[in-house]
Amino acid sequence: MTTNFAFPGDDDDGFVYSRQVVLPASICSGILMCKIVYDLTGFISPLLFSAYGKLDKKVRMEWNNRGFSTFHAVLVSVASIYLLVISDQFDENVHGDLVINSTTRLSEAVMGISLGYFLADLAMIFWHFPTLGGIEYVFHHCLSMFSIILSVTSGQSQFYIFLVLLSEATTPFVNLRWYLDASGQKGSKAYTLNGTALFLGWLVARILLFIYFFVHMYFHFHQVKQVFPLGFYSLLTIAPVLSVMNLLWFWKITKGLIKTISKARQHRE
Repeated sequence: MTTNFAFPGDDDDGFVYSRQVVLPASICSGILMCKIVYDLTGFISPLLFSAYGKLDKKVRMEWNNRGFSTFHAVLVSVASIYLLVISDQFDENVHGDLVINSTTRLSEAVMGISLGYFLADLAMIFWHFPTLGGIEYVFHHCLSMFSIILSVTSGQSQFYIFLVLLSEATTPFVNLRWYLDASGQKGSKAYTLNGTALFLGWLVARILLFIYFFVHMYFHFHQVKQVFPLGFYSLLTIAPVLSVMNLLWFWKITKGLIKTISKARQHRE
C-alpha cells in the first residue's frame, strides 16, 4: 500500500510559507541532532567499549563525530528508501505531476536535516582540520550542500537528490571499519567481514545506483530540461563529479579488501 501526499498546487502560497518555516527548523534540528548524538556517543562508548578510554583526545573526538555521522546516514537512508520506494511521492501515475517537480514538506524536512548535518560536520572538519578529513571531504560536503540547497529552494530535482542521499547507506560500514581499527581489531574476522560488506555496499549504493541515476535522467531528459538553468547544469556536472569520487574511493576500498583478505590467509597458513 502506498502513502498519498499533498502536492503544491491549489495552495502554493501556503506551501511556500510552510517551506519558510519547515526548512530553517529542520536545518536547526539537524545541527541539534548532531550535537545530541555526539554527546551521547561520548557518554555511552566508555560504558560499552573498554578501548575508548585508552584513546587520546583527538581520536575520541573523531570517534564521537563518526557517531552522529552514522546516525545521519541511517536516518537519511531509511527516509530515502521510504520516499523513493514505499511512498508514491515520485509516482507520476498517481499525481500526474512531473517527477522533476515532485516535492512535499516531508522531503524538504529530510533535506533540511541533511543540510544541518553537513553544516555541523563541515564546521568540525574545519575546526580540527585535517584530523577529520582532508580537502576531498570539504569538497564533497560543499557539493552536497550546494545541490540540496538548489533543490529544496526550487522544489525541483528532489528525486535525484534522494538517490544520492541513499548512497549514504555505505557510511556505517566506513565508520565501523574505522572503529575496529581504532580499537585494535584490524586483524579480526569482524574487520574482514565489514570490509566485504563495505565493498558490496559501495558497489550497489555508489556505483550501480549512480548508473541508474544517469539512465533515469537520460530517459527523463525532457523533464530535466525544464529545471531552472543553474539546477539543470548542476545536475549535468555535480553528479558526474561525485561519481568519479565514488569510483576513486571504490578503487581504494577494493585494494584494501584484497590486502586484508591476503593477510588473513597468510595468518591461517
